[in-house]
Amino acid sequence: MTERLTIDIYSDVVCPWCAIGYGQLTKALEELDGEIEAQVRWRPFELNPGMLPEGEGFEEHLSRKYGRSAEEGAAVRSQMKEIAREAGVSLSFEGEGTPPEQRMWNTRDCHKLLTFALEQAGPHVQTRLKLAFFKAHFNHRQPLNDRATLLDLAASVGLHREAAKAALDDADLEARVIAEEKQAWDYNITGVPAMIVGGKFMIPGAQAPETYVNALRRVVEKTKAAASAQ
Repeated sequence: MTERLTIDIYSDVVCPWCAIGYGQLTKALEELDGEIEAQVRWRPFELNPGMLPEGEGFEEHLSRKYGRSAEEGAAVRSQMKEIAREAGVSLSFEGEGTPPEQRMWNTRDCHKLLTFALEQAGPHVQTRLKLAFFKAHFNHRQPLNDRATLLDLAASVGLHREAAKAALDDADLEARVIAEEKQAWDYNITGVPAMIVGGKFMIPGAQAPETYVNALRRVVEKTKAAASAQ
C-alpha cells in the first residue's frame, strides 16, 4: 500500500541549495516509488527581503552579505555546481553568447505568483512554476524584478496571464505571503530549504537522497504508530 505524505518546502527562487535540495528529494521519491507518494507544496521564504528593486550583482552580494572574496566565492560555486550535477540540477548559464551578469533579486512577486498558482491551479502547476523560476534565474539569468518576465513564466505553465497580473497587485495575497513567511520563523526556520513533512516533521537543508529516503520512512512509521495508539 502506498503511503501519502505532504511536503511543504520553504525556499526562495534565488537559492541554489533549494534547487539542489529539490533535485535530491526527487531522486529519493523515485527510489520510494510505490512505497511513498508525496504532494509537494512550496512555501515562501525571502533570503533578501530588503533587496532593492534593481537587485544586486552576485559577487557584490556575496562580498557584502558573507564577507567572501572573489576567490572564496568561486571555490564555493565550483563545489556547489558539482553537488548540483550529482543531484541532476544545472546552475550554469545555458543561453547563447556572453552570459548576462548574474544578479540577486527581491523575490516577493515570485512568491506571490507561487501562492496564486497553488491556490488557483494546485501543487503540480505550482511546482512547474517554481522550476520555471529556478531555470529563469540560474540558467537564463532573466530579471526576476521584471513583471513582464514573471507573467511570461506564469503563462508558460498554463496560468492565465491577466489573472496572474491581478494577483501581483492583490494586497490580500501579499498579506498571505507575509503571514506564511512569519510562520517559517515560528517554525525556527532561518535558512532554506526546509521541508515540513506531514505538517510537523522538519528536514532542514539540502540533504542527500538517502537521507530523505530514511527521513520519509521514519515519518511514515511515526504516523502509523501515532494512529495505532489512538
